[in-house]
Amino acid sequence: MTETRRRRRSLFDLPSEHVEDIETLTEEFAGAETERPSWDTKACCIEALCNVSVEVDEVVVTADLPNTNPDTIKIEQINRDILEIKAEMKRRVRFDEFGITHRKGEFRFFRCQMHIPVSFDAKKMTTRFKRGILEVRLPRKRRTKP
Repeated sequence: MTETRRRRRSLFDLPSEHVEDIETLTEEFAGAETERPSWDTKACCIEALCNVSVEVDEVVVTADLPNTNPDTIKIEQINRDILEIKAEMKRRVRFDEFGITHRKGEFRFFRCQMHIPVSFDAKKMTTRFKRGILEVRLPRKRRTKP
């Protein structure tokens, strides 16, 4: 009767196994998609804070657009399921106003693109802008039976 014996690990094998695990995780992390910044210095725009809320009859999109002239707000349906909001700021904002000294640039626009997970009717949208908060209401499309 042959008995298979488990090899005992040495105390010196443990650190090398941990190093291998760390190298594997590092390679996986490096291959993962990294986050993009919330600003674009070439286009002079900063990404607005947005929220999408799907309700029974409509989709409500809110965007934080402080220091914005309401006449410059543009809402556009880019794709079947992507909505874009653009707005011009009343005054330019620079990085050094945020206390950031290692970057240069200024912002004149807000922009945000959001994915809407349900079908909606952009032609019937209603908007309201109050105290720097934009609220967009998009009626949901009804499903038609084939």
